Amino acid sequence: MPISPGLVQFCNCRILYHGEILREDFWVRNGKIMNPEKLFYDEKVTAEKQIDCDNMLIVPGYIDVQINGGFGYDFSSNIEVFSEGLDVVSKGLLQHGVTSFCPTLVTSPVNVYRQVLPKLKRRPGGKHGAEIIGAHCEGPFINCKKKGAHDESYIKTDVSDGLDSFINTYGSLENVSIITVAPEIPGINDCIKQLVEKNIVVSIGHSMGNLTDGEKSVCNGASFITHLFNAMLPFHHRDPGIVGVLTSLITPKQAFYGLISDGIHTHPTALRIAQRSHPKGIVLITDAIAALGLPPGEHKLGTMDLVIDDKVARIKGTDTLAGSISSMDKCVRHFKKGAGCGVVEAIEAATLHPAQMLVITDRKGTLDHDTDADFIFLDDNLAVHATFIAGEPVWINENSPMAKLNNFYK
Repeated sequence: MPISPGLVQFCNCRILYHGEILREDFWVRNGKIMNPEKLFYDEKVTAEKQIDCDNMLIVPGYIDVQINGGFGYDFSSNIEVFSEGLDVVSKGLLQHGVTSFCPTLVTSPVNVYRQVLPKLKRRPGGKHGAEIIGAHCEGPFINCKKKGAHDESYIKTDVSDGLDSFINTYGSLENVSIITVAPEIPGINDCIKQLVEKNIVVSIGHSMGNLTDGEKSVCNGASFITHLFNAMLPFHHRDPGIVGVLTSLITPKQAFYGLISDGIHTHPTALRIAQRSHPKGIVLITDAIAALGLPPGEHKLGTMDLVIDDKVARIKGTDTLAGSISSMDKCVRHFKKGAGCGVVEAIEAATLHPAQMLVITDRKGTLDHDTDADFIFLDDNLAVHATFIAGEPVWINENSPMAKLNNFYK
């Protein structure tokens, strides 16, 4: 059989495919995942390279849809070095298996949105860093009583101008993929409809809303819940609040929901309750801040001063949690242990589900044929050994058996 230039065959591996872990070879060419049947029977070709994977598990690259910064940079405050910070975070995420992400802006002054959002253009990933798949604007249309680490000075609750309320705040919606709003804000449901028509995912959170508020928003097009359990009313047996949306019988479809499984924000019992209630809706998020990858000390989140101590981030001078300092690979491992779920369920919560929520499964979140060849190598402990984007290695653990990949990609 003739050799197909650029065709790579990964052998002696296990792959996550359609909800199962299969022992099969994995084929990649020109940045895409290939169908071996077509290669054998239609093209009748063989691979240019064959790589022994030492029984590693190959899974889709992780997708983080809520991350505020990392490695010393905060997307909402380091404006003067924003582009530099974005590049540093994009590249730093590769070691944690993240191949795509949504840079997240917390509630900020209008001038920050106007300066930052134009710089958050969608861009493909590579050795320079993970792919940017659009910004997540977490606020300012939220409830002051559940502001969390958001600066109350810049929170807005007037949406009387409809979609223009958002455009006048952000300047443009062109680079925005997700917007978090409080579902109880008067008039917000008309805005949700308009935002969804613009192909923007609307998430509900930072809210004092009850179950009815949440259900109305989902019926009007909201499809995500921002960090379930955090910055919302707690579950109550007479009104379960937004948490109750997970099992609603009146919404046209069940909403996806974010979970911060860092061992700090969400108790393992809460992880289990959520996972058992709506297992197909879990989207693991890091909600990471600038202190991701840094030692303890003082850092920034938007306009707020934070203190990192003993793996916990809090607003300076308070007990209020202020985002996570956990990486996505750690969140996946912690979720598997805390929720008591299987490997497939844990990985799909960071791959398939966020892609489904963003409606990008034609390109991301699976190992389906003809999708982007963004994938990672994991061992049985779910530690990341190598990260690939568009079929090329972008990060390799030099202490891993997969360091041999360096010999194949020179």
